[in-house]
Amino acid sequence: MHAIVEIKGKQYRVSPDQTVYIDLTGQEPGSEISIDKVLLIQNGADIKVGTPYVPNAVVKAKIVSEVKAPKINGFIYRRKKRSQRRWGHRQKYQHVQIVSING
Repeated sequence: MHAIVEIKGKQYRVSPDQTVYIDLTGQEPGSEISIDKVLLIQNGADIKVGTPYVPNAVVKAKIVSEVKAPKINGFIYRRKKRSQRRWGHRQKYQHVQIVSING
C-alpha cells in the first residue's frame, strides 16, 4: 500500500513505516501530524485517484527530528573587476515517519 501526498507544495510517495524528509512544518519533534491532501492511494490492484484530492483520505505521520542538509557553498568572481562574493546555505528539514494510510 502506498499513497502520494502533497506537503507544502511538494509531492511525496509514501508507504507505512517509511521515513521521509520534508520542509519544516512548525510542529515539535515527537508530535503527530495528519496529512489530508492525498492525491492517490493504491492498495494492491485497488487505486483511488483524487480530483484533486481523495475524499476522506488521511495519512498520519510522526515527526522524528529536525535535521540539516549538507551545506551548499557558492562563489561568484567577476574578472577584471577584482570583485568576489561567497555565500552558503544549509536547508533545514523534518525527519518524518509515516504511521498509517487511511482512505
